[in-house]
Amino acid sequence: MACPHPSPTLPSPSHPMAKMGYGKRPAGDEDPYADADFAHLSPRDREIAVFVDHLHEGHAMGYKAIAAEHPRCGQQAVRTSMGRITLAGHLRWIKEHITVEDNSMRWVTRTYWSRTRRSEEWWADFVRERDGKDVTEDHMPGLARTEQAEEPSAEPEPDEQPAEEPSTAYQTLAEVRAADARMPLSAGDCRSLEPLAAEWLSRGATPGDITRALTDGLPSAVTNPGGLARNRLEKKMPPKKVKVRQKAARRARVTRVIMACGLCDADERTTEISGGLCRECRAEIEAEGPVYGYVPDTFLRGPRDGGGLPGADEVIDVTDRVNALRRAAGLL
Repeated sequence: MACPHPSPTLPSPSHPMAKMGYGKRPAGDEDPYADADFAHLSPRDREIAVFVDHLHEGHAMGYKAIAAEHPRCGQQAVRTSMGRITLAGHLRWIKEHITVEDNSMRWVTRTYWSRTRRSEEWWADFVRERDGKDVTEDHMPGLARTEQAEEPSAEPEPDEQPAEEPSTAYQTLAEVRAADARMPLSAGDCRSLEPLAAEWLSRGATPGDITRALTDGLPSAVTNPGGLARNRLEKKMPPKKVKVRQKAARRARVTRVIMACGLCDADERTTEISGGLCRECRAEIEAEGPVYGYVPDTFLRGPRDGGGLPGADEVIDVTDRVNALRRAAGLL
């Protein structure tokens, strides 16, 4: 499916999160948002770039995931645009070899995004700086994380507001009467004693433990159930839970970093990576049409002098003209 004439499209809150290591990560040190952020890209590529730019950190960045959420562009269109965006210097897939202090090792693929266009030299420096980084906080065995955004539930109308349910502590106290008729705690007693019962529960006691503490060994007649209940809850309060000290995370460090192709996952161990893509994927993307790579400022379009010729002062957007011709030919 091709992508028709684009208009601003942003990701929905339901866009899926990726497994740890494969989601969007900011490369950092970006310029502020501006209308001209992606002016160097073709209209379709520009729309996909804006879509990706608005994804949150950790969101899935694969072309299939983006195509599934994008209302107009199919997988092939998104794949081609992602390749061009990569060649333009906004996106890189980097494999990091993680070594943990228990001598376990694993490869992790990171997806780095930069709203600001970066040159090949900038990305090469970025890769070198990743080598040796401490990644103790996010190496985690298996590197698996699934986070799905909760669907917002419809709020009830004002006249349909559900009644507030009593707490477990309150309910336990109210039901003591059923366990022993000599302890008929009133609603006021239950409200007054609720914090004490809640403290019991927070220390690991069960509602049954509270009921037994209030009914075991009662005298034949109880003249003040509320006072007796308070006395027993205070004196028989179970000890606080002993906090279990969590095991410290094992230290982990990046011990090797290599570039990977953003479209097929091949990496520098087996092929040459140029502009963030392997040779085969780059040739495929370039065959689709013009590629907008990193352009030095001195080569950016500036004012033109038409020399006084009719129509020479008209500035033509070559990208739009090419895409219009491709659409007319059924290529888009």
